[in-house]
Amino acid sequence: MDIFDSHTHLNDTPYQGKEAEYIENARQLGVKKMAIVGSDTALNAGALALAHQYDNLYAIVGWHPESSKDYDAAKEALLIKQLADSKVVALGEIGLDYHWDTSPREIQRRVFRRQLEIARSLKIPVSIHSRDAFDDTYDILKKAHVEDFGAIMHSFTGDATWGQRFLDLGLYISYSGIVSFKNAPEEHASSKIVPNDRLLVETDAPYLTPTPYRGRQNQPGYTRYVVEALAKLRETTPEVIAKQTWDNAHRIFGLKEKA
Repeated sequence: MDIFDSHTHLNDTPYQGKEAEYIENARQLGVKKMAIVGSDTALNAGALALAHQYDNLYAIVGWHPESSKDYDAAKEALLIKQLADSKVVALGEIGLDYHWDTSPREIQRRVFRRQLEIARSLKIPVSIHSRDAFDDTYDILKKAHVEDFGAIMHSFTGDATWGQRFLDLGLYISYSGIVSFKNAPEEHASSKIVPNDRLLVETDAPYLTPTPYRGRQNQPGYTRYVVEALAKLRETTPEVIAKQTWDNAHRIFGLKEKA
């Protein structure tokens, strides 16, 4: 069983100096490829460094809504340069976060729109972060004609109605460990309506650790438990979910499908 963790933060502090150990742990659990996601200057650089160090790792670079207040012309110029790197597979994670509000909402919206413009010009897909902000996220994505360049709703937490709305925009829907929680009825409902060719899995490690390790630090290898949870919800086997999401990750990221 080959699994693709479509969104993880192996570039984050908890893994520093132990990346090889976590990559090997992941391999033993069937997680053969990962997209390492940035969100600011330091984490974007870290994602790129890991992607170039390991053949089975890829980078996603962009400016997270929490860091959007620090986005400026110089950082945009660097981002555009990084997006041309051969190991970069998407722009992200970008979007809106109205839960923490660490950046003013109008700045978040402006930086989100601007990065979507860059993605359109470069014809590169985007990884979307949306927390307590589905209405504005949907409106901005729709006006940007996101279907023209592709997008992933990362760690989706919406119900089936919201899931269908984002699917209608042409998005892929990615589930994290939250979908394995017993008290996640909205995620359970939406996970059942996603078409086979639009489903993705992720850890968002070090956050959102799935059952049976909930409460501990997450790691990329635990994507396996997200696969197993989705298999139960969708009444199929882990092998089927792994293959579908493996193929889908390669398609949205524009990668050749080799193990």
